[in-house]
Amino acid sequence: MKLVFGVKDRPKFGQIIVLALQQMLAILAATIAVPMIIGNGLTPAAAMFGAGCGSLIYLLFTQFKSPVFLGSSFAFINSMFAAFAGGVSMSLGWLGLILGAFFAGLVYVVIAIVVKFVGVGWLNKLMPAVVIGPTVAIIGLSLAGNAIADLTKGDVVNAAGEMIGSSYIAMLCGLVTLAVTMLASTYGKGMVKLIPFIIGILSGYAVAAILTIIGVVAGIDALKIIDFSVFSSYMFPDGGLSLNTFLCLPPFTFTKALEGISELNLSYVATIFVAYVPVAFVVFAEHIADHRNLSTIIEHDLLEDPGLSRSLLGDGIGSIVGAFFGGCPNTTYGESIACVAITGNAATVTILAAAIGCMLFSFITPLIAFVDSIPACVMGGVCIALYGFIAVSGLKMLQQVDLSKNRNLFVASCILIAGIGGLTVSVGAVTLTSIAAALILGILTNIMLSKEKDETTPDSITSGKKKSK
Repeated sequence: MKLVFGVKDRPKFGQIIVLALQQMLAILAATIAVPMIIGNGLTPAAAMFGAGCGSLIYLLFTQFKSPVFLGSSFAFINSMFAAFAGGVSMSLGWLGLILGAFFAGLVYVVIAIVVKFVGVGWLNKLMPAVVIGPTVAIIGLSLAGNAIADLTKGDVVNAAGEMIGSSYIAMLCGLVTLAVTMLASTYGKGMVKLIPFIIGILSGYAVAAILTIIGVVAGIDALKIIDFSVFSSYMFPDGGLSLNTFLCLPPFTFTKALEGISELNLSYVATIFVAYVPVAFVVFAEHIADHRNLSTIIEHDLLEDPGLSRSLLGDGIGSIVGAFFGGCPNTTYGESIACVAITGNAATVTILAAAIGCMLFSFITPLIAFVDSIPACVMGGVCIALYGFIAVSGLKMLQQVDLSKNRNLFVASCILIAGIGGLTVSVGAVTLTSIAAALILGILTNIMLSKEKDETTPDSITSGKKKSK
């Protein structure tokens, strides 16, 4: 779609605030999910602060030319578990999170230096549109199961940990969210068209809240979708009012990691190195795919300007800082890119405001409680649109590829089937995700069949032009 706000545009102040809130809602569900999965004292509030810091650093390194938000990376979940499993104490595990992010960021720095001196020509040949397009599609399709699973989930559980809300009622709330989002984006005028996700989420939340209240009053468990108890657990942890009820300092990673310095040893450092570094190469591949996709949306080659070296440095250093505060290495978010594509808002000032907003939100307890109270089904409805746009964006890249050629047909086929089929490769504690495995298979296939000439220029990201080689 045509951009409403370009990268350098500055919407009105009120618009910036609302658009930033939309970006935050688009990425928050995944960002806070990582610390909740890891546990061990990691909190959504600290992860939000770390994501905000990482995004600010990314914007600075990319000279505010790349409109994408950085959030907690799912790729490093096993690495983070290894940090705690390999430590002799919890504090050493927290130190391992920072050390691991440093090693991963260092990989990005090294690659960035190489790219700075040799350019990105080799990358265009190694990963042309026929490789990147299906890989981007897989990023969206691989998340489809998560969106559909969330669509049928409420947040209220019984003593046995079982959901008591009806899956059909949850689905209704999720589909209302999806429908309102699509209607606002398609038929909305002015600001409504720019903030379909906010309108959709609030609509779905309102329906879920009304049904939950009716369920509580009438004693009908099937209608209970929202777990309102999160407000009391966040705001009244000690059963009374205090300053911490409204403002609370998140437990930053570095504050607990300092206690583990005396326990640090070479064996543990080696464990962290092995757990994080290979995964960093996997995330590097996703970094390329995300920036190719974003380049297509804003019609500007980000690998050339501000350049891959700058985006890598921003992503790598941003991950280190993000883990220093929140424990989670960061990565560019497909949800953020999809939000840009759907709303037509590519103004980087929006990402800046969203980053600052995440940092401020992390201190405000009621806001953290509200975000945590948004039921899975509502976010599932939104994610159907977000993940779908990621997949379609990748398929759109294939429009510039001649699929009548066997080489291109086989490359795209291998990536799509390996990714959708869930091909993974595990070597010790390191696991190549289906996205990484599919990308590697596609690269190898493309190299193996490289003798067949492809008419598509590898660097025609924005022009879509073809020429004979």
